[in-house]
Amino acid sequence: MHDVDFSIYPDEVIALVGGNGAGKSTLLEHLNATLVPDDGDLVVDGTPITEDNKAHARKEVGFVFQDADTQLVAPTVLDDVMFGLQNYGVPGDEAKQRAREALATVDASHLEERIPHYLSGGEKRLIGLAGVLVLEPSVVVLDEPLAGLDPERSQLVADRIQQIYEEDISVVLSTHDLEFAVEVADRVCVMADGNIIGDGTPREVFYDDALLKEANLHPPSAVRVARKAGLNATAQPVSEADLISLLTEANDVETAQTHALDGSEHDC
Repeated sequence: MHDVDFSIYPDEVIALVGGNGAGKSTLLEHLNATLVPDDGDLVVDGTPITEDNKAHARKEVGFVFQDADTQLVAPTVLDDVMFGLQNYGVPGDEAKQRAREALATVDASHLEERIPHYLSGGEKRLIGLAGVLVLEPSVVVLDEPLAGLDPERSQLVADRIQQIYEEDISVVLSTHDLEFAVEVADRVCVMADGNIIGDGTPREVFYDDALLKEANLHPPSAVRVARKAGLNATAQPVSEADLISLLTEANDVETAQTHALDGSEHDC
């Protein structure tokens, strides 16, 4: 990475998009001081992060890795979610209670006695997420949260991300799935060659042909369909819901015009 200027604000979901090797995972790993910049500054909640206070970054910025197995370390799910709290010296009963609350937040209470490594990929992501949420971070970072998941489990993880956001926790995620980015993100940051080359709302980013070409990305399907269908360019649908709404509106207008024409012919 080089010359990256990146900020996360309260109450937003940010999607990092870009091709393989663009720098998405590397940038994410700097956010909680898993990596530290050779040059430049990492500032978390107003505090500059150094070698001496990385713990502050890791408490405020929770990280869910793409490979969930890398952060599953305990014999049971409940023990695993408690692990971070115990490292911070939280007493056993309090740690257990907070762990159970975190599991309930991601709708995974039924898994608390299971062995983590025997869970499905989607379940492991949820446990990793609970292990982060239990520390009450300001920001949750997820590296490719849908990677390797089937549609049902992808939707489960996506729903939990939306739930986290509704609890006033900012979310930063990297993804190759632009349809997913459109559905969940308030802001999209485009990366290429180790830098952020574009930043804006999904509509601003995914209708910027020059930007997408530079990042070697194709627009989401709703954008492609709208353009091929010659739909109202000012509406600029980016999601499936946007496209359905626009098509429904166009159909209603056409139906009304047909009825008006039929009535006119009848009058004649």
